Amino acid sequence: MEKMKIAVIGCGKIANGAHLGPLSAMQDVEITYAVDLIAERAQAAKSQYAVKEAVTDYKIALADKEVEAVYVLTPNYSHYTITMDALRAGKHVFCEKPITTTYALSKEMAEEANKRNKMLNIGVCNRYHKSVEIIKDYVEQGKLGEIYHIYCSFRSYRSIPGLGGAFTSKKESGGGVLIDWGVHYLDLILYIIKAKIRTVSANAYNKLGRDIGAYIYKDMWAGPANPDGICDVDDMVSGFIRTGGASISFNGAWAQNIDQNETFIDFMGDKGGVRLQYCKDFTFYTVENGILQSVKPNYNIPNMYEREDLAFIEAVRTGQKTRSHIDQVLESARLLDAIYESADKQEEIRLS
Repeated sequence: MEKMKIAVIGCGKIANGAHLGPLSAMQDVEITYAVDLIAERAQAAKSQYAVKEAVTDYKIALADKEVEAVYVLTPNYSHYTITMDALRAGKHVFCEKPITTTYALSKEMAEEANKRNKMLNIGVCNRYHKSVEIIKDYVEQGKLGEIYHIYCSFRSYRSIPGLGGAFTSKKESGGGVLIDWGVHYLDLILYIIKAKIRTVSANAYNKLGRDIGAYIYKDMWAGPANPDGICDVDDMVSGFIRTGGASISFNGAWAQNIDQNETFIDFMGDKGGVRLQYCKDFTFYTVENGILQSVKPNYNIPNMYEREDLAFIEAVRTGQKTRSHIDQVLESARLLDAIYESADKQEEIRLS
């Protein structure tokens, strides 16, 4: 089989931590271009992953007619522009989450991909996590009965990333902990229960990081802090969602004054319940023969990033849309917009 030539645009944390390794290991894929505005990053990716060329201008890769697909692994604000340019250049696209900074722009991206008959997958990696697949099977088999409520918590102790940088600038990121962490939890939930949103009521808080000089922490990923930067995004968010089925409540925090990390999702059904430890395994609670049961299944958990990359490459070859195609992810983007709108207006938002 002839190798598929691709370009990876953005050679930062998510590229190195999730995608460059699996892609470089695929026998039928050639990473022709590593692209990054910081030349040293592009060159490092070229050296480590046997990439053909390292460049700083992504339009060089888009102009290469042999490149079939591109990975957009750049900061949130640039997803829209680069993806639209790539689609117009006739490329298939894998774009990391969030789709972009607003639902309206996300819809435009979906329309452009479908108009040009190009694959556009989004980096909702949890849809390829083995635990999520098993829980989804449990739900579809009726093991939980009627799921009436879901609660998720994604809370950490003073863990704002790169304070004063791109993560904490609304102009660059589109939001804070909700758009960075919450999108994974909420998209995972919507994927499992196939829900359509009816109403959203939420609050978002910018408390611990707004005074950058006064922020105390143990360590900072994506750091160091930039004392001359800004922090105008949410470091905590909470809310309640009504769907056509189960209700959903959530609490999320990059930073809180409680030294506890909580990263789990509870699925509550009238026959059974599940607690999923995020990115790990789960416990199933039920009643059998009049006896309370708690079951912790034992299974292998493959690399979810590798699986979503394989799914994208296969989708490009076959033209068959996958579970992470943008059409399947738009409801999650709409939900993020509604949460932020509710928080801004301090009122419940009803979606048609």
